[in-house]
Amino acid sequence: MEIYVDTANLVEIKEAHELGILDGVTTNPSLIAKEGIDYGVRLAEICEVVSGPVSAEVIATEAKAMIAEGKERAKIASNIVVKLPTTVDGLKACKVLSDEGIKTNMTLCFQPLQAMMVAKAGAYLVSPFIGRLDDIGEDGTELIARIRTIYDNYGFETKILAASIRHPKHMLECAMIGADVATLPLKVIKQMMNHPLTDSGIETFLADYAKAFG
Repeated sequence: MEIYVDTANLVEIKEAHELGILDGVTTNPSLIAKEGIDYGVRLAEICEVVSGPVSAEVIATEAKAMIAEGKERAKIASNIVVKLPTTVDGLKACKVLSDEGIKTNMTLCFQPLQAMMVAKAGAYLVSPFIGRLDDIGEDGTELIARIRTIYDNYGFETKILAASIRHPKHMLECAMIGADVATLPLKVIKQMMNHPLTDSGIETFLADYAKAFG
């Protein structure tokens, strides 16, 4: 499973990169807005740190404008993936950009047929938002399972990127289902390495050593 960090904060990205497990980065307009920096400038900075895919979301909502904006974002670096909304216009833009060799990430996917359609249009990634489904009483990880079944049935090469991950349990379920990628906040990446028995075990080892050797 590939692991992306979901942030536009350069300090967090560098910290995740130093862990040695970071495969890519996802951003969105909300995350960029928190940083108070030009979108293109920050994307270029991220691409200097991370060699894997960096998702750059378009602001436009109409197909023609999405295509134009996507082409400009793709010029920033060779590892930019243009992030498009999973809408009819987004589908049109996905097809055009994919046919031109520009990788796309179809975001805000909430049902399996959306995922099937964008795969047919050549999407590189599809991003089902599992946490937001949980928020309204649905089962977000069930969406991952349904998409996995559809993609396996028909041999679609689009990667399933589990997004809106809130906690390690989401990660465990997505890994067991077979999501290709997961994007998550840095704090959740760190939480995956935590267990009280690990902590107490270290304390015991150190205490035993100190008792024997001072």
